Order: sequence, then C-alpha cells, then structure tokens
Amino acid sequence: MNPPPSEHSHTPEKAPPMTRRNMFLFGAGAALNAIGVAMLAIPLVGFVFSSFFRKTISSDWITLGKIDDFPLEQTRLTIYRNPFTRPWDGETADIPCYVRHLPGDKFQIFAVNCTHLGCPVRWFEESELFMCPCHGGVYYSDGSRASGPPPRGLFKYRAKVENGLVQIKGGYLPTLSNPTEEDRT
Repeated sequence: MNPPPSEHSHTPEKAPPMTRRNMFLFGAGAALNAIGVAMLAIPLVGFVFSSFFRKTISSDWITLGKIDDFPLEQTRLTIYRNPFTRPWDGETADIPCYVRHLPGDKFQIFAVNCTHLGCPVRWFEESELFMCPCHGGVYYSDGSRASGPPPRGLFKYRAKVENGLVQIKGGYLPTLSNPTEEDRT
C-alpha cells in the first residue's frame, strides 16, 4: 500500500531541454574553471617539484678590490655583485658590506645588516661606531656589540688576501646558521 500523497511530497521536475545556448554557456563555464584551476595548480606543482631540479649553489670567492683601495685602520663601504643573480635582479643583486683594513694586511668584512632586525647600519668615522637607525643599536669598529637591542655583534664574511686582492666568500649572507670561524669561538 502506497502512502497517500501529502502536501510536502515533491516530484522531481524534468530538466529543461539542452539548447545550443545552454551548451555554449556550460562549455564556457567549464573552460573558465579549467583555466582558473591551471593558474593555481601550475605554480603549486612547480614549487613542490622545484627542489628536484634546483642546482646546488656553492659559494665563490669574490674580489672586492686591491689592498691599496682600503686605507689602513679605516672602514669603507664597498659593494659587490652577488654571483648568483638573474638578469632581472637589477640593483638588488648589488650587496653592500663594510671592509676594515687591519695591520698585517688582515681584513674584517661586515654585513651591513643589524643583528637585531636587519636594518642597514651606518659607519660613523668620527666616533668609530656602526649605528643602526631603526632601534638604536650600536657596534664598535671591530663589529662587536656596544649597546642597544642587538643580541650580538655584526655578522662577518670570510675574507682572504690573494695576489694583492681582497676577497670574500660570496653567495651567502653571514648569519648564525652559517657562522665564520670567528663566530664559532
């Protein structure tokens, strides 16, 4: 025995017939959805699989200049070109550093970034201090912390003198994750 039809019973309606207009709109909607999915999926898939195709980057020794370009007991701002650049990098591939010439043709080369939050520090010759304009960090001429919020001294590049040229180990920015020999002691 079938229950009697109630007021709330619903019988499915027939779908409207497929016209050329409906077919076109359905196809256009499906094509736009496919384009949207592709625009999201291609970069995501590229990011996931990029580590399999990425070349290993080794750091290189980069020449900053002749020994005579850096006066004894003075600190100079120098810019070098990152060896791992792309044509569209422009000026962002130019990396500044401070070079301090010590007696015995030894050099200290500092990253310009404050160890507190990474703001660029400035060298003041008169007071022989590096000062950070962001939060008042101050460093001595040897890069050690003098005062302010920075937790440590300036980061130092590995440096050497070869054939009268001052060179640094380039291709990375010195941080706590890749310290120099001085930072390890």
